[in-house]
Amino acid sequence: MITFKELALEENILQAVEDLGFVNPTEIQEKAIPVLLSGEKDFIGLAQTGTGKTAAFGLPLLQLIDHNEKHPQALIICPTRELCMQIVKEMVNFKKYIKAVNVVAVYGGANIMMQIKDIRRGAQIIVATPGRLIDLIERKAINLEKIKYVVLDEADEMLNMGFQEDIEFILQNTPEREATWLFSATMPNEIRKVSKRYMQTPVEVTVGKINTTNKNIDHQYYVTSASNRYETLKRLIDFNPGIYGLIFTRTKVDAQNITEKLIREGYDVDALHGDLTQPQRDKVMGQFRDKALQLLIATDVAARGIDVKEITHVINYELPDDIEVYTHRSGRTGRAGSTGVCISIVHSRELYKLKQIEKISQAELNKMEIPSGKDVCRKQFYFYMDRLLNADITNEEYETYVPMLKEKFAEMSKEDILKRVAALEFDRFLNYYEHAEDLNIHKDDRSKNKKDFERGGKERKSDRRDFEGDTTRLFINLGTKDGFHKANFIQFILDISDLQKSSLGRIDMKEMNSWIEIDKKAANQMVRALDGKKFKGRKIRMNDADSVGPRRK
Repeated sequence: MITFKELALEENILQAVEDLGFVNPTEIQEKAIPVLLSGEKDFIGLAQTGTGKTAAFGLPLLQLIDHNEKHPQALIICPTRELCMQIVKEMVNFKKYIKAVNVVAVYGGANIMMQIKDIRRGAQIIVATPGRLIDLIERKAINLEKIKYVVLDEADEMLNMGFQEDIEFILQNTPEREATWLFSATMPNEIRKVSKRYMQTPVEVTVGKINTTNKNIDHQYYVTSASNRYETLKRLIDFNPGIYGLIFTRTKVDAQNITEKLIREGYDVDALHGDLTQPQRDKVMGQFRDKALQLLIATDVAARGIDVKEITHVINYELPDDIEVYTHRSGRTGRAGSTGVCISIVHSRELYKLKQIEKISQAELNKMEIPSGKDVCRKQFYFYMDRLLNADITNEEYETYVPMLKEKFAEMSKEDILKRVAALEFDRFLNYYEHAEDLNIHKDDRSKNKKDFERGGKERKSDRRDFEGDTTRLFINLGTKDGFHKANFIQFILDISDLQKSSLGRIDMKEMNSWIEIDKKAANQMVRALDGKKFKGRKIRMNDADSVGPRRK
């Protein structure tokens, strides 16, 4: 693995990169930077969102422009205000030791006169959305005749948003450009046409396969009835305490309706859709970035260009019609080497879409059981206990109240105190989920839609209710609390036991432990391989399920 020092970048740029904690370039950076530093080649970079494309073009631009000339020399075009601001923020970090370079953001919804003043003060790099840039061109407030480098970032999203004519107009108004660099997650025919018309024998680099999804993302789907879709969404949110995510809907009406329902039930959420004014949109995005909101409900158009770090979950309230959109949605999580979860809530009639998504995106979609009410309460309870144990009690002011607390609770046992603490937090969950219905569609229910299911549904062997052959059940003291989901758990036990997936039946995972249905002939081999081994410092216990009591519901 190479380092940034091997990419022929100047020392002041390398120092800024080092200050940011970056040592090794991502794949797109490693392949793009040496080509772009020549400054004379058109370039097409195909890479998914979140792979470090801003540094891939931003670092070469800082090295290529003439720092002594104060007119615009480089133009970065992107689809949305949010992405525009994000690029400027990163470019400012990259130019930390190059004080003579100014980067100006140009986008709609902000004071155009202030943007004009910033450009006239002297700006070598302009980051712009197409509409506002054209407005400035028509006002003759910006001169693009000396632009040498044009970068089209998120080109596929710009075309999806109807900016093709705007992009062509901008390219026509940069007659002296020496290089055009195009970055995109996908390569639709419209982009290919633009590249043929305005680029000369571009160097093309593809990182991963086009339309494939990030391998750090766990793709899950839950099958329920259409009438239970909202209740399933709410249960999945409750089952993932600490979730920080995006929920995608098809329409702005759905986004608003779901938001209003969740707010009434006490969730920290808000909506992002086309009916919001720019100040309203800025306010919502600011709250979400600051994590004052736990969830953002958005339509695909409204979410274009959103770049928020540390998103743990993306939830498809409904599957998108366009499979490329699924890739864009899921790509909002699992960024910069972190892991993420993409959840889809589907009806059995939509299962054929999952097959198409798997085929084109090359992502394995794992069928999951919608958690029961007891599962939700248990998950919330463990999460609360962790918060309680990790609470910061270093503030000396607490000492003032300790004598009072001791006196108040002197005649109460520790157990009673703990019960009362739990009751304050959990009465709502316990009352709501005490008689919660099963939201899963089971085998008998699916038979009504057998034709649709056979067309596209893909139950994995590990999810089968009926296993062919003589089987037994094994217990293991590993579960979802250990960081496992069904797919990587299966891979884990198969890798250690050296067994084939065909020997497994149903896998039933819970918070603290799991049950494995397995061919009787293979059971002893698996027990010998795993029982007594250690996982993250904890001793694994595996044995016959009947020896540990009844199966947990």
